[in-house]
Amino acid sequence: MEIITQLLPFVFLIAIMYFVIIRPQQKEAKARTEMIAALKKGDKVITNGGFIVVIEKVEENFISVKMNDTVIAKITKDSISKKYENEA
Repeated sequence: MEIITQLLPFVFLIAIMYFVIIRPQQKEAKARTEMIAALKKGDKVITNGGFIVVIEKVEENFISVKMNDTVIAKITKDSISKKYENEA
């Protein structure tokens, strides 16, 4: 009985850490993976570098993005930060 009362605070602490830190990170990672899988031509996205670009072509691991009328760059899917949604 004495061991259980000593271990109870640790179990409680681990449960709090799971619900406060681990679970939200897993949900965010899942949402990001789904967002990257759903990318298609014409979507506006923000890269990790802060550029707002338009997707021109989606490949298995890479995406060709149009930065302006003349520049098309090839970047990895992992370098996409989020979809761009115009606020105005």
